[in-house]
Amino acid sequence: MAETIHPFYEKHRGAMEAAMRHRLDLAEPMLRRRAHLSDIGGIRREVMAEFDIVLTQTPYVGGAASRMSDFFMRLIGFMAISRVLSRHGVPVPVIGEIERETYKAQLLTVPEDERLAAGRQFMSPENQALLREQAAQSKTSSHRDAFPEDFVYDFVEPGPGDDFEFGIDYKACGFCKFAARHGDKDILSNICGLDFDAYATRGIRLERTQTLAGGASHCNFRFSRLR
Repeated sequence: MAETIHPFYEKHRGAMEAAMRHRLDLAEPMLRRRAHLSDIGGIRREVMAEFDIVLTQTPYVGGAASRMSDFFMRLIGFMAISRVLSRHGVPVPVIGEIERETYKAQLLTVPEDERLAAGRQFMSPENQALLREQAAQSKTSSHRDAFPEDFVYDFVEPGPGDDFEFGIDYKACGFCKFAARHGDKDILSNICGLDFDAYATRGIRLERTQTLAGGASHCNFRFSRLR
C-alpha cells in the first residue's frame, strides 16, 4: 500500500474531506435508525481516518486530463464509509441504501438550475465528442501502460430502434480494480448503486442492465434525457 497521497489528490484533499463530512452529517439519522449505531462521533472519526487510508490507495489516472479522475474524487470516499460500517456489522445492502440516499441528498443541495445545466453539458455534442476521444485513448497500449488502474471503455452510438442518445460500455472499471487490490469486493456493488441518482439529479436517464462488478463482460451505460 502506498504511504503518501498522489499530489493531484492532495491538491483536492480539502474539498474531498469537506464533502465527506457533509455526507456524514446527512447520513447521521440513517446511521442511528437503520444501522442502529449510537456512537456517531466515533463512527465519524473512524470514517475520516479510513478516508485518509483510501486516499493513499487511490490510483492516479491522469489528473485533470482524464474525466475518470473526477469519478474517483467524488465516489472513492464511499469505500471508506462502507469499510467502517461493515466492520461494525452493518449488512452490505443496508450500507448501500444509506450511501445512495446520502449521496442523493448531497447532490440535491446543488441548485436545480446548476444540476440541469451540468446534465445538458454532459449530453451535449461537444461532450460526446470528448467521450469518443477519451474512450479511444483509454484502449491504447500507451495509456494502459501509463495508467493500468484506469477505466477502459467504448463509446456506443445508438442503432435503429434504440431509444438512447449515446452509451458507454466499460470494459474495465477502476473501482473494480481498486476493490480487487484492496479486498473490497464485498462492498463494491455499493459504488455501482450510486450512478443512477448521480445522473437523474442532473436530468439524465441512465439505463444499465449489467455490471462488471456483477460478473458481466462490461457495464452497459445508456443515456437519454429525462422528460
